[in-house]
Formats: sequence, C-alpha cells, structure tokens
Amino acid sequence: MEEENEVELLQRYRRDRRILLNYLLSGSLIKKVVMPPGAVSLDDVDLDQVSVDFVLNSVKKGDMLELSDAIRDYHDSTGFPHINAGSGGEFFLATNPESSGSPPRRAPPVVPFVAPSPIMPDTSLPFEATEEDEPAMISKSQSNLGQVQDLTVDDIEDFEDDDDLEEINSLRYSRRTMSDTSDLVVGLPSFATGITDDDLRETAYEILLAAAGASGGLIVPSKEKKKEKKSRLLKKLGRSKSEQVTTQSQQSTGLTGLLEIMRIQMEISEAMDIRTRQGLLNGMTGKVGKRMDALLIPLELLSCVSRTEFSDKKAYIRWQKRQLNMLEEGLVNHPVVGFGESGRKASEMRILLARIEESESFAPSVGELQRIECLRSLREIAIPLAERPARGDLTGEVCHWADGYHLNVRLYEKLLLSIFDVLDEGKLTEEIEEILELLKSTWRILGITETIHHTCYAWVLFRQFVMTREHALLRHAIEQLNKVPLKEERGPQERMHLKSLFCKVENEEGSQELTFLQSFLLPIQKWADKQLADYHLHFSEALAMMENVVSISMSARRLLLEEHVSAMQHAPVTDRDKIESYVSSSIKSAFVRTLQDVETMSNATDEHPMALLGEETKKLLKKDATIFMPVLSQWHPQAVVVSASLLHKLYGSKLKPFLNSVEQLTEDVVLVFPAADSFEQYVMDLITSSCGEGEAEVSMKKLALYKIETISGTLVLRWVNSQLSRIMGWVERAIQQERWEPVSMQQRHGSSIVEVYRIVEETIDQFFALRIPMRSGEMNSLFRGIDNAFQVYAKHVVDNLASKEDIIPPVPILTRYRRESGIKAFVKKELTDPRLPDMRKSRDINVLRTPTLCVQLNTLYYGISHLNKLEDSIWERWTRKMKHGKYNKRSTDENLKKESFDGSRKDINAAIDRICEFTGTKIIFWDLREPFIENLYRSNVSESRLETLIEPLDVELNQLCDIIVEPLRDRIVTSLLQASLDGLLRVLLDGGPSRLFVSSDVKYLEEDLEVLKEFFISGGDGLPRGVVENQVARVRQVIKLQGYETRELIDDLKSASASDRSKLGADTKTLLRILCHRSDSEASQFLKKQYRIPKSAA
Repeated sequence: MEEENEVELLQRYRRDRRILLNYLLSGSLIKKVVMPPGAVSLDDVDLDQVSVDFVLNSVKKGDMLELSDAIRDYHDSTGFPHINAGSGGEFFLATNPESSGSPPRRAPPVVPFVAPSPIMPDTSLPFEATEEDEPAMISKSQSNLGQVQDLTVDDIEDFEDDDDLEEINSLRYSRRTMSDTSDLVVGLPSFATGITDDDLRETAYEILLAAAGASGGLIVPSKEKKKEKKSRLLKKLGRSKSEQVTTQSQQSTGLTGLLEIMRIQMEISEAMDIRTRQGLLNGMTGKVGKRMDALLIPLELLSCVSRTEFSDKKAYIRWQKRQLNMLEEGLVNHPVVGFGESGRKASEMRILLARIEESESFAPSVGELQRIECLRSLREIAIPLAERPARGDLTGEVCHWADGYHLNVRLYEKLLLSIFDVLDEGKLTEEIEEILELLKSTWRILGITETIHHTCYAWVLFRQFVMTREHALLRHAIEQLNKVPLKEERGPQERMHLKSLFCKVENEEGSQELTFLQSFLLPIQKWADKQLADYHLHFSEALAMMENVVSISMSARRLLLEEHVSAMQHAPVTDRDKIESYVSSSIKSAFVRTLQDVETMSNATDEHPMALLGEETKKLLKKDATIFMPVLSQWHPQAVVVSASLLHKLYGSKLKPFLNSVEQLTEDVVLVFPAADSFEQYVMDLITSSCGEGEAEVSMKKLALYKIETISGTLVLRWVNSQLSRIMGWVERAIQQERWEPVSMQQRHGSSIVEVYRIVEETIDQFFALRIPMRSGEMNSLFRGIDNAFQVYAKHVVDNLASKEDIIPPVPILTRYRRESGIKAFVKKELTDPRLPDMRKSRDINVLRTPTLCVQLNTLYYGISHLNKLEDSIWERWTRKMKHGKYNKRSTDENLKKESFDGSRKDINAAIDRICEFTGTKIIFWDLREPFIENLYRSNVSESRLETLIEPLDVELNQLCDIIVEPLRDRIVTSLLQASLDGLLRVLLDGGPSRLFVSSDVKYLEEDLEVLKEFFISGGDGLPRGVVENQVARVRQVIKLQGYETRELIDDLKSASASDRSKLGADTKTLLRILCHRSDSEASQFLKKQYRIPKSAA
C-alpha cells in the first residue's frame, strides 16, 4: 500500500507541475515566450523537461523566456545532487553501502605495472568480431578501464572526435555481425550508390533526431554534460554481462535521456550526435511554423554542417558522400510514382550530386563556391521531387522524405535494431517500450504503417534470433507477425498503399518481382523451411524452439498465400501439405543416416543388418512420435500417420528382398522377423491411436504390410489351438467329477479348480519351452483360450443353480379391505389358495444347500484370486524369453497384459454375485418362508413382530460365516440383508389379504426395521453402518408412507396419477398397494370406485 501511495503522489505531482507550467507560460506573467526550434506551440513542448525554477526566475525578473534555455537548465540540474549548503560533512555514494559489505581486512596484492594500452585496439586487426571474440574484447576493455588515473575525459574527447578510428571501431566491435545470417537477407534490391549498413544506421539516427525535434525535445548538450555521459558510458561498457548496472540518480530522463540511450544503442559518436543536432536546429532557422520532420534531412544537413566541424577532410568527404547517396537513392533510384515531367529534373539532380562530390577535389575557394552553388540548385530540384503527391501516403500528405519504400524500410530496420541490449545481443533492452514509442515519431517521415511496422519488427526479431539463438526473441517475433492483419482485415487505403510497394530482385532464378510482405517474409519462410526439412538434425534437443519455428513458418505462410505473385505459385496449398513436406523430407534424411549407422554397427557385431535396421528404425519412429509429432500435430493432427507410413515404406523396401528369399526357419529368420514385426506393429499402433476408427482403417489399407505372421505364426498357432482343446476337455471332466466339498478345513474350496489350474500351468510350461520365434499374437491366442476356459468353468458352476422365480412364491393378487368379514376372514387358513407355491413343483426344484453354495463361492474366489498370479507368471516368463531371444516386445503387449484375463474376471465376478444373490433369496424366501414371508405381521402387526425372526436369521448367518472365506463375507451378508429387505417389502406391499395395516402401526414397523438394521450391523462386527443405512433407506420410505392418513394417501395417489408428481415422494404403484393393505373403509371404497379392485375372500 505504501508503494502504491508513493506512485500515486508522484503522478499527482507531475500532473500539478504541468498545470502550473502551462499557466505560467500561457498567461501574461512572462513578457515573451520563445519556442524551441521545431516547436510551433506549447503542445509541441514536453513540459516535463522544462525547469520550473528557471521559469519562476524569468517571472520575477520580467525577462523574455527562452524555452530552449529552460529545457537545458532542467537537464543540467538533473546531473547534480541537491545538497544543503554549509554541511561539509555530507557526501553521496555511487554504490549501495548496504550491499557493499564490510571493508577488506588485508591489503590487496601488488599489481604489476602494465602500460595502459590505447582505447582503440590495433587497426590491423580484422574488422568483424565474432560472438566468441566478444567476451575477450570486453575483458580487455575492463582491464583498460581499471586504470582510471591514466584515462582522462580529454582522451575520450580526442578519441570520439577522430572519425576514422571511430568508423573502424564500429566495424570491429559491431554487435550485428552477419556471419550467422549470410543466407538470411531481406528481399530488397541493392543500392546502386553502394550505401552500407553503417550509412543506413547513421542516417536512421539523423531521422530519429528530426522526428524528436518536431516535438521540441531536441537540444544540444553542454560540454560538461557530454563529458559526464562519456565517463558513465565507458564504465557501463566495462561491466560484464552478469554484473548489474546500477541506475544512478544523475541519469537523464524523458525524451533527452531516451535519445541518449538511442545514441548508445545505435553506436553513434557524440561528435556526430552534436553535429547532427546543431545542423537540424540551424536548418529550422527562418522556417517559422514548419515542423522539423518536414525537412528534407540530408539536404538540410549538407547545407547547415560545414567541413570545419570535422576532424579531417577524409571524414567530411565520407559524411558528405553518405548524404548525397541518400538523396539519390531516396528521390531518384526507387520512385513509387513515375517522374513524368520531372524526369529531366531527376537527371539534373544526378549531375548536381556528382558536381558536389567533385568540388572536394578542387582548391578550397573554388570548391566551396561550386559546392554552395550546386547546393542552391539542388534545393530547387530536390524539394519538388520530394514533395510530389500521390505516393500512397496514409496521411494524405505529400512526401517529405524518400519516395520509394526500399530505403525507408531499411532505415526503419536500423532503428528497430536499437531495441537489443548492448551487452547481450539476445536480450531486449529495459527501455524497449519507450524506444518503440519513440520510433513511432519517425513513421510520418518514413511512411511506416502498423502493418509495415509489425512486419519489420518481426523481421528484426527473427534475424536476431537466428544470430543469437535466444528463444525469447523468436516468441516475440511470432507475436509481432500475428499482429500483421490479413488482407480483408486491412482498410482500403492501407491495402492500396501496400499494393503499391513492390520491387524487382535479382537472384539465382533471375529477376523476381516481390511485394513488401514477400520481401521480408520469404527469407523467414525459406530459413524455417530449411531447418524444418531436417528437424531431426536441427531440433533434436530444442523442442520448444522447433514449435516456435513451425509457428512462425505457418504465420509467414498465411500472409504470403495472399500475395498473388509467382513466388508462391508452387507453395503447398494447406498447412497440412506443408507439414507433410517437412515430415517427408526430414524422415528420409534421418533414415539415410540410420542406414549408414546400421552398416557400421553390423560390421562391428554379428547381428543381421536387417534386424539392426528394424530396431533402429523403430527407435527413430518412436523418437519422432514422442518428441516431434506433438509439435507438428498442432497443425496436422495426423502427422504421425505420415511419419509412420513413410518409415514403414522405407524399411519395407529394404526388407522385401529378404522376405522373398526365406524358405525355412533359420538363425537369420529368428533374428530378423521379431525386429521387423515389432516395428510394423508399432507403426500400426501409432496409426490406430492417432486416428479415428474409420481414418485408421483407411490408413492401414495404404500400408503394404510385411505379413510376417503368415510365415512364423502358423506352427505356433496350430499347437496353441490343440492345447486349448485339451484344456477345455479337462474343464468339462473336472466339473462333472466335482462334489462341492471342501478340500480341507483350511482350504474350503472344491478340488475341480485346482485340477483346472494344474492343466493350464502345464500347457503354459510347454508353450514357453518352444524355441521358435513367437509374436504376441500367439500369446494373445493362448491368453484368450485360457480366459475362455475359466469362463466356461464359471458358466458350469452357475448352470446348476435354480431360478430365483422358482423359489420366490408368486405375488398374491391385489384385494381391498372387507368390512363385513372383519378379522375372522383372515384368521381362517386358506389351504387351497391358488396363489401359494405348488408344493409338488417345489419338491421338483433342485435347491442346493447353503454349505454347498458357500463352497462354490469359495471355489470361484480361489479361481479369480489366482488369476493375477498366473498372469504375472506368464508375462514374467514372456519377458525373459523375449529378452533372451533379443526380441523387442510390442507396445500393445502392455495393453494385452491388462486385459488378458478380463473376460474371466468379469464372468467369475458375475457368477459370485449371482450365487450370493441366490443364497440370500434362498434363505429368506425358501428356508425362512413360513416364519418370514407367510407369518410376519399376519392379521395383526403388534402380535407378529420381526423379533421372532432374529433367532432363525442368526442361525443361517452363522452357517454362512463358518464356511465362507473372509474376503467374501461382506458380499454374502449384504446379499442376505438385501433379501431380508425384499422380504419385508413383500410383506408390506404384497402380503395378500392376510396383511392389514393402520397408520398407528408405523411405530411398530419402525422399531422392527431398527431391530433388523442393528442385527446386520452387529455392534460394529457386521456390515459397515453406512452400507446398511443405504440399503434400509428404501424400506424406511415405505414405512413412512404407512403413517399417513388414508385421505392423504388417496389425494396423493390422485395427484400422482394425473400429473406424475407425488407430494409424498412415492410412485402410484406403491401408493396403490399401501391402500390395498389399509384396514379402512374409506380406502376400500376408493379402490372399489377408482380401480375396481375386488374384496378379499372370506
């Protein structure tokens, strides 16, 4: 909060300061206010750079105010700290004392004397410095700067005024070397005048100063200020990249400070800076009301800068030649619109330029006279040429600078290069936002638009990325390229302007006409294509960089496809086509390298070359699919299919002669077939996993499969099938001989499952004893056969169970309460009631005893619990066999391992659930039918409570728990609980005419339900309370309905029948049955009238 308050106060202070200055300068307090050069009104002046003290002193004295002096006073005052006069004990530190630590405790070692070397190294060294040489140079610079007592400001002054040495130094120490980007050149025509990169850089800085001068921020720094800046600059350049450059309070701020940063970034000497500033200010003399950025800058500098301001004649001639070349290139060589009648003037201009250059070879008096005369004539010709309208300016104004765009964008490129850190080419300077905002002031001069800016900015960032390999620059370049609008997103005026920007470039293919976007984006596209054409080689350890290279390639391609020029006629139609070309080219190159590696490996080992090639090709595809394809699939979802299919075809072309020559199983076959088949299966798995079912099928049909399984798999499959038939016979016989008696007291399962496992394990032992190559297809067949054997076993076990419908008595027909008969009607036993089960039929039903059912459950559990052990044993032996046979297991083996016995597990679990359910139903509806289903709540609830059933239930439960194995105990007891609740619901809702309830019975019913619940919980020794509560909930709802009055039940039944909405939360079927068992005349009358339900029999 405190930091936010400080920022808010600072912003308020700056705002109030501007209001105060505007009031003082606009009012009548000052006699006269003289605007700085290039400013027309106060709107063109940055008030933040005007000294308030200077203005107030002018008000007090009543003098005329020169705003230029006020701005200079502000910048001069910021160079010195404010200190109270008279306190001689106060001083300022240039470092942070808190981070400096304690002073050293011992004297430093003696430093041997080294003669201070000159700041400029020997000019005999080569001009260009590589990135490897740069640290050494900086270190050398640091050692020189360490001798502070030997380096004076005068030395720096002399050095900077020497233009010859300065030019050599800028060439040698230039951080923008082209060695790494020799094949990355913008598609613009070369300059006929031989303009160099340094010429462009220096002219770009001159344009920047003119643009800054248009806002009134251009001043010539004082001598003392300049010396101080030099000293700070040398100290900054003497630091290593890892050191932190402390921002001092004396550093310039605002536009002036930003221009100083730009000067340093663009490697412009202070001498040249001062000459240019003074020349531009002099050029504005007498041009009241005209903006500085409306000047024809080279012409004004030629007119306002004299040769006396240069250290020698050679430097001046080189400077003048640059200005003359800029005029020729900007106004004559690359016109956007035809000259027409100005064609003669253009020819005259070339003559004048030549004469100005020629004047330097004459005597000084004669040469100066010719130069002045030619400059006067040149101004008369150049100004009309520069101000020809209809060049496509978005502002609608006439041209103030170069006519063609080629020079303009090259100059703007040099300005954009200033965004990179001086000490680290791969980093952006901290002042990047301010610099970019400043560069916008040059748009008017250079004819730059948003689209041109984003394109040039992306180009500069990308080129710097190629030089430094700094990943962050590539991401920034992509961001800028994505900001370039498509053709339909541009305004009509901008579309027309961009359409007019084109050039002819000479290359290896001859003359080629390029649009603006093609000039900058085609080199990016070509570089990216070259890298991605062998991404296995170039991006093996730079995946993130590869993703961004693909992204910038696609972004450039998106824009280039809109350019209707021959350069893009043969480009791929879609992104998918482009990605396919990358994959195809890179896979082929990688496969050729793999062939060479395999040839070397096979000579050093005894392995067959085709086996090695299969293994290495699979590794190549796996690397491609796991590392590179996730990147490429963003633009081509099925790129992995292209990669896999191509590698499959390439390896197949090498494998086919070997397959055609195979006639019998040999050692070579044992080595080659597993490797080839493993690779092919991996290809198919990749295609299947990356495509939908239909697309995968189409892709599979395009593959020329090797069909190795037809050669190596026939014998193994035949043997497996015969063994599986043998296993099925043993299963049938074991089931027939089973008596369902426990093997022992400890082993409470039947003997048949032990016999089945014995025969299965014997078959597996024989399978692994085979010494011929096997695929997982054969293993899969064996698994399926064993799985099927256990499923058949489970089916035979449950086939002997009786049907649930046979042991559950039929549901009595619905009747209603008969008032006349009363209770006596229900006391009489109905011996011939047709709704009771047929006792003769019951005698024919084969209902297994509870102990037998428990043994069956234990046997099934033994079968399913040993499946995991059997499965792990098989796969462990399979892994050992494959490793011993040097056979790589296919990726699908893992999925097969998880699913190999899932069919058996599913069927055995289903059989266990069915027997558990049958056992619970049998106990309640068969063993306890009479006390539970027939007599519970018979005639009267209070006289026939559920407590009488607890003892027989406990006997049955103990019998279950004595035999059943512990893991199945909760499952069988839960089934008994469910059957008990089903029986209770049967009594409550379908108990027949012998059950009648009244609303007052709810109390007894709830008590009985609680007794049943606690019986199964058994004080924590039984089922978990949560499980029991969930099961009991459905019965509790029915008991709750029994407590409602008859009228409420009738109303709710009517509502539910009409709108399917029940207020009591019950369905119509339940409500109807409750009313049928309600001992109430009103319910009886309602049922008679609405549902025609008959009365109960007497």
